[in-house]
Amino acid sequence: MMFKEEQRGGTRRYVAVKIAEIYRSIQGEGSLTGTESVFVRSSGCNLRCWFCDTPYTSWDPIGEDISVNAIMLRLSQWDCQYVVLTGGEPMLFAEMLPLCDRLRAENYHITIETAGTLYLPLQCDLMSISPKTANSAPNIHEHPDWYQRHQRTRFAPKVIRQLLEHHQCQVKFVIDSEDDLDEVSAYIKQFPELSLRQIYLMPQGTSLEELTAREDWLKPYCEQQGYHYCPRRQIEWFGCVQGT
Repeated sequence: MMFKEEQRGGTRRYVAVKIAEIYRSIQGEGSLTGTESVFVRSSGCNLRCWFCDTPYTSWDPIGEDISVNAIMLRLSQWDCQYVVLTGGEPMLFAEMLPLCDRLRAENYHITIETAGTLYLPLQCDLMSISPKTANSAPNIHEHPDWYQRHQRTRFAPKVIRQLLEHHQCQVKFVIDSEDDLDEVSAYIKQFPELSLRQIYLMPQGTSLEELTAREDWLKPYCEQQGYHYCPRRQIEWFGCVQGT
């Protein structure tokens, strides 16, 4: 786990998590699409997807160490009860445990967005899992170490089962090409506890043009299979812009 700690009188306290940004926007993906939410984006990730649309939390992480108290103070600036803990990978940070406890105590609705490779016993209302397909790995020639690490890490079935057992979940797959579809189908079959209503397929892309091009074949496929098609409305509304 990635966290800072201090020791007082023999007792360790987790005091800060690296945060890239905190901002209010509108949820553009999944079952809560259209819901005004405050996003708390942690900085740091154990994967390196080549198409990552927040590289400032993975490839080139930015941010500052912020305590739970400071995060709660920032949240109080907005009249908004929906909070999304995202990243990067928020499950890297043990400080998410007391943060979720505080959010629950103050009656926030909590969504956690994770790739499903790490587990923390976090309190939340919705666990939003985005498993990564094989072709999400970075170029093997340009990033050989990260390629190997990414492929070893990206699929953690034990973690997925823990999340499905203990939380209300939605599962969102980023689809880059039609070649991904057989892999996703095989992935889903490994988890019979997953229902069709929990599965969302999203086109890969950071522009409306890219999303529209993939929608032409992905949306009909979702309709045929009974999956939700997830058009990634935030890119339609705001573009792929930090803080949106």
